[in-house]
Amino acid sequence: MASKKFDLVVFGASGFTGQYVVDEVSRVAAVEKLTWAIAGRSMAKLQKILREASSRTGKNLEKIPIIIADTTNQPSLDDMAKQARVVLNCVGPYRFYGEPVVRACIEHGAHHLDISGEPQYLETMQLLYDKKAKENNVLVIGAAGFDSIPAEAGVMYLQDKFENGRLTGIESYLSIQHGPQGGGINFATYESAVHGISHAKELIGLRKSLYPEAMPKLQHRLVRRPNRFYSEDVNKWCLHFMGSDKSVVYRTIRNHLTTGVMKHPIEFFPYLCLASLFSALKFVTFWSMFTFLSQYSFGRWILLKFPQVFTLGYVTKAGPTQEQTDTTTFSMTYVGYGFDSNEAASAGGKPNRRVLARLSAPDLGYVTTSICLVQSGVIVLKEAGSMRHSSGVLTPGAAFFGTSLLQRLEKHNIKIVTLSDTVGAKL
Repeated sequence: MASKKFDLVVFGASGFTGQYVVDEVSRVAAVEKLTWAIAGRSMAKLQKILREASSRTGKNLEKIPIIIADTTNQPSLDDMAKQARVVLNCVGPYRFYGEPVVRACIEHGAHHLDISGEPQYLETMQLLYDKKAKENNVLVIGAAGFDSIPAEAGVMYLQDKFENGRLTGIESYLSIQHGPQGGGINFATYESAVHGISHAKELIGLRKSLYPEAMPKLQHRLVRRPNRFYSEDVNKWCLHFMGSDKSVVYRTIRNHLTTGVMKHPIEFFPYLCLASLFSALKFVTFWSMFTFLSQYSFGRWILLKFPQVFTLGYVTKAGPTQEQTDTTTFSMTYVGYGFDSNEAASAGGKPNRRVLARLSAPDLGYVTTSICLVQSGVIVLKEAGSMRHSSGVLTPGAAFFGTSLLQRLEKHNIKIVTLSDTVGAKL
């Protein structure tokens, strides 16, 4: 890739999330001495993005190169990939627009990173393109934003904590805090969720093709939580989290078992925290309606035609305001279970160690996502020698295990700390 013109190309720079990624790249590229460009369909919109980003960041970005590329025009994607060492793909929903970009990157030797939280897309790309990506020495890393680097970071952190023992299971608890103006998400994220739910049954056959062999049997199982429950670890009511974290983490676990990073499988269960039982019940009601309507073409039309009605204003095509984004934060609390030593694990019995840790970060959908994506791109560029894989379609946890990911995130206001570490026969 020595002949490549740009270290990073932000594809979809004029989209809602793409604008945040442009701001983040502008800050990081100056420090890391990286060359970069932006790409998308409209020259006028891309020029406007650079003017606005110049105003927001205080940097003169109006001379940053622009590449015209469109997901409906394969030659334009090929031209973009020929010029990039790493493409940061911000164009979703990825089930509709992702594959042509992946294909162009693999064919022309550009590493591809995206921020998809769509299991069907992520796992389909692995099934279809892993072999070709390895042949062409290209990395394709999905879920490199809020979906699902915070979850993967928690797994990495706890793996390190249990280095001299055995980690057997992890629970994660996502809690979102909004400011006085409330929060919101962009329409494209909502659209991805609608189509993801409507096609969820595809995953059964897809996973049988991707993983014909069952996961090794677990020796120690986590407690099965009810559909809603109160957690004293976070002092909140909790529900099962329906995002992509679970599927991504389990793909990482399979990779680690294959490559020897893990000798034993672990369980992972993600949960969503709500402020009260009433809030939890409201969310369950909304999710039930959302899931039901997503199963039918007319229901999907209604959901996508009137997003503000069905989400009480939480989803808009304009996306959240800057003030909403600036005042939104989130935390992810991890509870890791295991044994304090290999001797204790070999002796049998129940896990005797419990580690409670917490990640704290700014707005999840756009600020944290941009930080995660850009730092992932920098690692691919700067730390190829310490990455366990030089090619293939991978999860962040498989790609970045053993790299400086956690340290880089901490320098950018995404921090994990240990809250408690308990060893004893009864936890």
